[in-house]
Amino acid sequence: MRVMLKATLDTDKANEVLRTGKMQDLLGETLEHIKPEAAYFGPEGGRRTCFLVFDMKDSSDLPPVGEPFFSHLNAEVEIFPIMNLDDLKKGLSQLR
Repeated sequence: MRVMLKATLDTDKANEVLRTGKMQDLLGETLEHIKPEAAYFGPEGGRRTCFLVFDMKDSSDLPPVGEPFFSHLNAEVEIFPIMNLDDLKKGLSQLR
């Protein structure tokens, strides 16, 4: 299932990880594991935030996907199902 992960990083913890030079490695390892089809980074609500779109094959994938954000960045993490336009068209066609 295509999902979007939104991780809103704790400012103090993210500052600490940036100061130690570990942010690039942490994000690189996490993205290599998740293999998102899209990844976006920017401020949201005044905090560093990332948005990742990826295929979650099984609900058991949730812990290894979210845990790096929780344990290393003290992030608030949300994961929710999403659709692209083709998915929406397919779903709407089933309503008839």
